[in-house]
Amino acid sequence: MTRQLLLTFLALATLGAACDPESGAEEEAGTGLDALFDKDELVIVNDNGERLSFQVYLAVDVRRQRRGLMFVRELPEMSGMLFVYERAGMLSMWMKNTYIPLDLVFARADGSVSSVIHNTRPLSLDSQASVEPVNFVLELNAGTARRLKIGERSRLLWNPD
Repeated sequence: MTRQLLLTFLALATLGAACDPESGAEEEAGTGLDALFDKDELVIVNDNGERLSFQVYLAVDVRRQRRGLMFVRELPEMSGMLFVYERAGMLSMWMKNTYIPLDLVFARADGSVSSVIHNTRPLSLDSQASVEPVNFVLELNAGTARRLKIGERSRLLWNPD
């Protein structure tokens, strides 16, 4: 009887995790970023003045900002996640439950890039912080910022509806 009770408990715990949007189990259940986040186009004018178009997932509320790219195993090229904050602040990110290395682009309210952190370490709890108050954090696949010349002379252009 004890073994049967244990198996029942384990089955219920697994089912509960699959239904919890914060657990990340939705990735394994087939519900990915497209079901959890709205998407929009973001144009970046890079350090050379070239316009680059990205499809970004929008993290515009606390629930989505907490979730971010956790549990994601692959991010398409020329895509990313844009964290949007109404008020400028000293923002920091960590890579808890984030399986892919990322570049972090911190930008001011006008879209001008404040700083870039390259190639974060997956699954790290180390804080990656802005150097000044910012309103946006853009997460891209590691190596993208250097490859496409996205730096402190760049600007993010995004027009929310």
